[in-house]
Amino acid sequence: MDTTVDLDTFSSAVERPDEGARRAAEERWQQLAMPAGGLGRLQELGAWLASVQGEAPTRPLAAAKVLLFAGDHGVASLGVSRLDPRTGTADRVRAVLDGTAPVAVLARRYGAGVRVVDMAVDADPAEFPEDVVRHRVRRGSGRIDVENALTEAEAVQAFRAGVAVADEEADAGTDLVLLGDLGVGSTTVAAVLVGALCGTDAAAVTGRGSGIDDRMWMVKCATVRDALRRARPVLGDQIALLAATGGADFAALTGFLLQASVRKLPVVLDGVVTAACALVAQRIAFRAPEWWRAGTASGEPAQVKAYDRLTLTALQEIGVAMGEGTGAVLALPLLQAASDTLAEPVAVPSAKPLAPRAPAKLPTAAELLGRF
Repeated sequence: MDTTVDLDTFSSAVERPDEGARRAAEERWQQLAMPAGGLGRLQELGAWLASVQGEAPTRPLAAAKVLLFAGDHGVASLGVSRLDPRTGTADRVRAVLDGTAPVAVLARRYGAGVRVVDMAVDADPAEFPEDVVRHRVRRGSGRIDVENALTEAEAVQAFRAGVAVADEEADAGTDLVLLGDLGVGSTTVAAVLVGALCGTDAAAVTGRGSGIDDRMWMVKCATVRDALRRARPVLGDQIALLAATGGADFAALTGFLLQASVRKLPVVLDGVVTAACALVAQRIAFRAPEWWRAGTASGEPAQVKAYDRLTLTALQEIGVAMGEGTGAVLALPLLQAASDTLAEPVAVPSAKPLAPRAPAKLPTAAELLGRF
């Protein structure tokens, strides 16, 4: 098996979205009988969809897919999350698969498909369907504050799996990906990657994640600090960085984001985990962020820093912080509204002048009084 990956190819393979289609969409908005900017951010979203689809008017979104990469993380054993580090991730995967998780409920409501990709869940693979586990790299990952999450070969394998999933979705006709993650301890890992790539200290990127208290936050902050010391020496090599302080799900998400951009498949990011992976991907292909939009602001400080570096603005700020792709799928109705409105034919006013209306005959005072 080839244990290397040429990251330089992505930089040249990722093209910019179609600027001509964007301009055509903006001109089309101007033809509508409404005040300038009357549809607010829907107009920007419509223009973005036109550019990533390469045509204006846009095609209505008909095959959106919620895509969740799942994995356990060794740092969860330190008590950095309120979720059970032994079974929390597997339980969340089951809830998505049986349709009871909020993201599954919302996906049904908005007509999106749902796919889970198990990259490193610490559970018997026989517990999940074959199509969920076929890309799995390992069970769990190393404790990134004291050891590598993966070997470099495993990081390459996971990265390639993400690339393969992007190809699978593009070939299947998916027209929009709502990207999320499933994993206990994942916000700690994300904080490390964002802190390392943005050059900040642990306290500036460590958030409350699953709703931890002050004591747990201090443990989490110390864990991020120790992991940052291990991340900084490998900042110049993104695969080495994902192996040292990432995880199989993070490596797969990064590979997916890059190949989705190559395949011109637009993506909506969810929480801090997808934001962190987007930041790693940006280091590899600087044009890739033009193919992404940010679904929601989760309140995690690392997400704020990542979006600032990526120059992305969240479509919604409604306090959704649970991850699992929930914030991304909540942005789907906005994108559907933008694409549907822009796809409708524009009514062109008739050049034929309207015939003058005959003046109405008003009753006289006598006639009015005669009615009483």
